Amino acid sequence: MQESLADPIPLARAPAGADAPAPDQLALLDAQEEWQAFSRSLAGSRGADAAAGRWESTVALEGMHCAACAGTIEQVLRGVPGVLEVEVSAAARRGRVVWDERRTRPSRWIGALAGTGYRALPAHDVAASAQRQADTRRMLWRLGVAGLCMMQVMMYAAPVYFSAPGEIAPDLVHLLRWAQWVLSVPVVLFSCRPFFAGAWRDLRLRRISMDLPVALGMAITFVVSSLGTFEPDGMFGREVYFDSLTMFVFFLLTGRWLELRLRDRSAGALEALMHRLPDSIERATASGAWERVALRRLRVGDRLRVLPGAAFPADGEILAGQTAVDEALLTGESRPVARGVGEAVVAGSHNLGAPVEMRVRALGEDTRYAQIVALMERVALDKPRLAQLADRLATPFLVGVLLAALLAGLWWWPRDPGQAVMVAVAVLVVTCPCALSLATPAAMLASAGALARRGVLVRRLQAIEALAAVDTVVFDKTGTLTRDAFVLTRTTVRDGVTPEQALALAAALARHSLHPVSRALVAAQGPDARPEPVVEAVREHAGEGLAAELVRDGQRVPLRLGSAAFCGVPPRPADGPVSHLADDQGWLASFELHEDLRADAAVAVATLRAQGVRVALLSGDQAQAVRHAGGRAGIDEVLGACSPDDKLAWLQAAQRAGARVAMVGDGLNDGPVLAAAEVSFAFGRAVPLAQGRSDFVVLDERLGTIARTRTQAMRTLRVVRQNLGWAMAYNLVGIPLAMSSWMSAWAAGLGMAASSLLVVLNALRLNTAPQPENP
Repeated sequence: MQESLADPIPLARAPAGADAPAPDQLALLDAQEEWQAFSRSLAGSRGADAAAGRWESTVALEGMHCAACAGTIEQVLRGVPGVLEVEVSAAARRGRVVWDERRTRPSRWIGALAGTGYRALPAHDVAASAQRQADTRRMLWRLGVAGLCMMQVMMYAAPVYFSAPGEIAPDLVHLLRWAQWVLSVPVVLFSCRPFFAGAWRDLRLRRISMDLPVALGMAITFVVSSLGTFEPDGMFGREVYFDSLTMFVFFLLTGRWLELRLRDRSAGALEALMHRLPDSIERATASGAWERVALRRLRVGDRLRVLPGAAFPADGEILAGQTAVDEALLTGESRPVARGVGEAVVAGSHNLGAPVEMRVRALGEDTRYAQIVALMERVALDKPRLAQLADRLATPFLVGVLLAALLAGLWWWPRDPGQAVMVAVAVLVVTCPCALSLATPAAMLASAGALARRGVLVRRLQAIEALAAVDTVVFDKTGTLTRDAFVLTRTTVRDGVTPEQALALAAALARHSLHPVSRALVAAQGPDARPEPVVEAVREHAGEGLAAELVRDGQRVPLRLGSAAFCGVPPRPADGPVSHLADDQGWLASFELHEDLRADAAVAVATLRAQGVRVALLSGDQAQAVRHAGGRAGIDEVLGACSPDDKLAWLQAAQRAGARVAMVGDGLNDGPVLAAAEVSFAFGRAVPLAQGRSDFVVLDERLGTIARTRTQAMRTLRVVRQNLGWAMAYNLVGIPLAMSSWMSAWAAGLGMAASSLLVVLNALRLNTAPQPENP
């Protein structure tokens, strides 16, 4: 096997301590074939004239810790000429950048973050994961140094705490202080570096993030304690605080590391879906040999070999081999499905069984996988209203923290300057907007990840909050409550003809048509039926039926299959479509059909009603057929023969009466009512994700998913309220304690770390909750 030289070029191969990739590495992204890997053209979505040359890029962002960090990044990127829009999510650590290729290139706006303490990487860069691992290792080193030094500092500080005044000689006390100072220097120079770098960045950009008050607290504590060590008889010589310094640095680093790990777990489903394609694949050459090439070099029609355990890189069909395929994250089907020669496979699904060869039919943005990934990336950047409010309050809150610390220091200064400084430090450290800014998006993203694993894609995070308040669910019928197929329920024949004989004649004609009724008749006969009658000269009359000649015993008998008028028979009352069969003697048989109700429809409706939800059925089909389908599903409130305007009028009347409505439709035919409802579901695998107007896309075929999604939304809202309540209560209690000198600096650091950690842990419960059984 040959190795291609066109493997993906990783961007993030910077030295271990680098803040950004080197300029020559960034320049690699200025080739269009490179930036297309993490960007999409907007020319087709906003009009060719308005969006010509405009691209929307998705990047992963490193070095973020709070909502104020997101604002800083947005400010820096908006300052680059040619960047038109910027949207950054602190919870997801992702950004969306809209830029004009005629005025800028990715290397310029990515390079603009160099030196700011943040790093932007292409969302699907092959080295992004390695870079995150390197960052995690560096954080562990800083945490380890802080922990080791903290323990040693505590050993030298303990004798002073446990002895009476004057019990230890002054010279020995002074020596113990020097030992603590020596051990604190590595903590300040190495472990505290991220906080100092972030604070310096904020000062240069004239912005405030959480790093600024924390870095001020660390610097003030170290300077005051150093002065107490160098001048024991000076203003600050009464006490040193190296133990508090090393402890709260250790606690802060521990909290950030755990928060980072928990964030990765809470967004695990989203990341797993968005990084499902392989970096390279084996492609057949003209000589029949196999070469490994990067995905961007693939073309429609290429022959590929996919090994067990690898993901299919494109939509296509199997040419050789047979295997089992995992399509769970793409279709909601939890069990592996068998795929053989001639059958279709989709990009992003996993080959579980044996090596297979496939022919590429669709690539890139043309695949269903790309549509799902685009949707998920948009969700990761979405900000619910509560999160937007927290982001707006973050900077004013931090300004208030600085003023509160200054006032507390001034209040305590006349009594004891050393104590005044440490009170100010405790106020700086204890007040943390991180928990407040993470309270809503952490829970929403964890819930979106859990729903994605269950076959539900969330297009708008705000819809999770809205769904929790829904009290009315409205179903469309065709393709939603029922499948896109008919089922034969009753056959009526004339004397001398058996139902089997009549069905055989009807199926012989129906095989020549693609009409849904024709397909239902063919399916009703089954594959094991006896040899079919011979029919010739088959002609299809649009909207009426099929005409043909039956060859029997050397004679030709005219046959007709279709409507009552076409077959020359009187119409029959029925709850669904009726197809008639007639020969030269007149009426021969009638076939009554109804739409195939989904297997879990009745149980799903019962579950919603048990939750106290009103259920209704609106459809454009005949009223009698709609009432029949509603009765079988257990829905009493039904309305048939509805135009799109009728559905919209019903919805608006319900909303005026105080109802909060969720609409479940096919995503396209119900466009107006989907857009008007508080929450909307697009149901079915065939939904065009890029065009539907729904808030949720249900990938599997289970109606019970609607009730489970509502339950998950209610749990999510409870967790959001718990997070907000904890974050507000922590600050309301912590600030007075710190200002009154009842909370030391190390306790403030512990509280700050614990506040963010508790919020993320609480949100993680949504991601790890067991999945209910399907009804």
